[in-house]
Parts: sequence; structure tokens; C-alpha cells
Amino acid sequence: MAGNPMQKLKILYLLDILKQYTDEEHPLSAAELCEKLASRGVPAERKSIYSDIEALQRYGVEILSTRQPKAGYFLVTRDFELPEVRLLIDAVQAAGFITARKTRLLTGKLERLVSESQAGKIQRQMYVDSRNKCENEEIYYNIDLLNKAIEDAKKVELTYSRRQLEENRRIVTASRQFVISPYALTWMNDHYYLIGNNQKYDNLMHLRVDRMRRVQVLEEAARPFQEVSPYTERFDTADYVSRVFNMFGGELQKIDLRCKSGLLEQVLDRFGESIFIRDGGEGHFVFTVSAQVSEGLTGWLLQFGDGIEVLAPADLRNQMGEKIAALQKMYGGQE
Repeated sequence: MAGNPMQKLKILYLLDILKQYTDEEHPLSAAELCEKLASRGVPAERKSIYSDIEALQRYGVEILSTRQPKAGYFLVTRDFELPEVRLLIDAVQAAGFITARKTRLLTGKLERLVSESQAGKIQRQMYVDSRNKCENEEIYYNIDLLNKAIEDAKKVELTYSRRQLEENRRIVTASRQFVISPYALTWMNDHYYLIGNNQKYDNLMHLRVDRMRRVQVLEEAARPFQEVSPYTERFDTADYVSRVFNMFGGELQKIDLRCKSGLLEQVLDRFGESIFIRDGGEGHFVFTVSAQVSEGLTGWLLQFGDGIEVLAPADLRNQMGEKIAALQKMYGGQE
């Protein structure tokens, strides 16, 4: 048996078997471990299993022996625990920019982080809704190319597609070519966005990665983000996204808002707990934030009805009044 070249791999195969088949509820005896090794072309005796497990324990792998629900060994700690794998799988399933095919592939990889029995429990609870998934299989390669372009500070050329409704109510896809200086990738509202600068303008734009085709990294250096953003040392993606609503771009302004006290949770979820809360009187509070004034912001504010009032700036307050007047005109004549 010592001359068998597979013996050098035995302890690695043993660890793989413990990862794949064992957990607290499903231990394997030394005899069963020998059978699993034999199916992989690695003959083993029970005595050698004991010494191999001891070696793995000395290496730092937490393996325990048990007599419940039966006598055997099982792997205790893993890189990811079952609830963590469940969270990752839920995130992959919820992400609309991941295609249905790739969702199944990624889910399969994540399931291998837990035992076969635990993966079975996850599978029984899993459902992939293909209706909410994009069909652009290029997205994974595009993300890699965009990351490389951001890292190397190079421009990218891409084809960007959007659906449009023609006069005959036919839905068509219109495509345009862009040359972009890329600065950051961010996941927002179930979509992956590229934040960058269109070389024709002096501002930032947001493009959904799932709508991109034929992405190419160019040799031309990207435009420095300092020329089109307030950031100097680095492009602060987290700070930027906190000021943007639904990825609509607009002018950055200081905004004063008066809110009903019952909306505190929603306000803190959106703006963070570092905002300074002031007394607004009669069950209200007031705070000030910096945000980009856009259709995304007005839409966000409107969802709260009379729960949030814009105090300043005047132009945003006027915009909100115009939106409300338009809604009143639209619905005012209905019972």
C-alpha cells in the first residue's frame, strides 16, 4: 500500500470527504471513511484513518468524534457557516443582473461550501425566478474588464442598449456607442452600475452593466475624476452613492427636510445615523443633508406623502409643488 502513489493524496481526499459528507447530524465512521476513500482509488485501513484525522487536527482542522446520532467523525468548522451560505445564495438569487444560468452555477458553487446534507436543505427552499433575471451573459466578462480599466485608469468603449416604446406600441432596443472614463462599480437597487464620465461632458454618468455589450479597454488614459467630481484623493463611492437617489444624476445641494417622527427609521436607513437631528415641533424633526436634486430624489420624497416636507432649497420645494399639482390634476376628477 505504501507504493501506491495515491497514498500521498489520501489525507487531502479524506479532508474533502469530511467537507462534503459530514456535519453534526451526519458523522462517518472510520470504516465508512475507508469506503469513501476506496471509491476514489485510495485504499486505506481504519488505523490509518485515526492517525490522518489526528494529523488534520494538529494542522488546525476542527474534527470531532461523536456517538450521536451514530458513532463517527464530522467536520465542525468551515470557511462559511450554513446561515452565511444561505445569505450569499439569497443575494445571488435576488440580483437581477445575474442571469438565470449563472445563478444556478454560482448557487452550485456556494452549496459546496457546506455538507451535502446541508446543501440539500438549501435546495428544497430555493427557487429562481427567471423573469427577474437579465439575459446578458457578457456581464461577468464586462465586470472584469471594467475593474481592470478602473485599476489601470484607462478609458473603455462600449455599446449601451435601452428599450424604447415606438408609436405602434412595439418595444424596440436602441443602442449607442460610448467612450467612458470609469471610476467605480456599485450595486444599487438590484442593478450593477458603472460610475464614470462621458468624454463629451463635464459630469458623472451612471450606466447599468447588464445593458452593456462589447466592452473594450482602450489604451487612452482615463480623465482624472478630480476634474468632474468633488473628490481629490480617491473616488469615494460610498459617499457618492449616499447622495444619489435611484442613480439619477443632478446638482449637489444642501437640503433641509422636516419629517414626522414616525419616519425616523426610514430616514436613518437612507442617510445614516450621523445626520444631525433638530427639533421640528409638533411631532416632527428637521435635518440637513447634501444630495443631488433629481427625479430620483423627488420620487423618493413623494412616496412619504405629507410625512416629509422640503424646507429648502426653494427650487426643490417648487419642484415638489409642481409634481403634487400634476398629480392632483391627474387624479382630481376621479371618484
